[in-house]
Amino acid sequence: EAEKSLEPDYTRRGIRLDIIVEDDKNTHYNLEMQVKNNKNPHTKAFVLPKRSRYYQALLDIDLLQQGQEYDLLPPTYVIFICVFDFFAKGNYVYTFKKRCLENLELELQDEATTMLLNTKGTHGDISKDIKSFYDYVNNHIVNSDFTKQIDDEISYLKLDTKVRREYMLMEARLLDERREGEAKANIATAKRLISMGLSVQDIAKATTLPIEKIEELKAEQV
Repeated sequence: EAEKSLEPDYTRRGIRLDIIVEDDKNTHYNLEMQVKNNKNPHTKAFVLPKRSRYYQALLDIDLLQQGQEYDLLPPTYVIFICVFDFFAKGNYVYTFKKRCLENLELELQDEATTMLLNTKGTHGDISKDIKSFYDYVNNHIVNSDFTKQIDDEISYLKLDTKVRREYMLMEARLLDERREGEAKANIATAKRLISMGLSVQDIAKATTLPIEKIEELKAEQV
């Protein structure tokens, strides 16, 4: 499933997953293409680590229905395909599972795995198909049957006017949804800051909302 939206509720930040795959063993995979190593402009902290945490959390919420036991949660992989080396260690792949700090041989068997695929890597154990995929992502080099299939599919999609039109409409819809989500988040933040007694000017700086909107929200809470 492509472009799957997960919305916990209207006051919480929703996400749109690039790709969700379920295999015949009920293992679920979320694949995300990461082109930029973004930072929060306010805290200067890299976004990717806590983004992966949030994606894993919402993915789990979507996989467990009300009344179901926790052990019915299926194995999950959250995989970020990065065109940069987040840790600058040269690994082709960085794989993370929960381990005990007091005894690193002990793994928490929650069956949740986060992987960062580093297309700029130089060492590690990966298959020929994955290495050829890295070459394709980095330099558009077709050197395997796998990347030939990918390249043929992309070429077909570029020639299909209907697909192009649907893609442009999807991009416009995603932008609208993103703006709507950001607006809701800013309003929710503004309400919390108002309840904490911050000034209208400080709230405007923190949320980018216009002062008139903040004064309107403040009047509603009186």
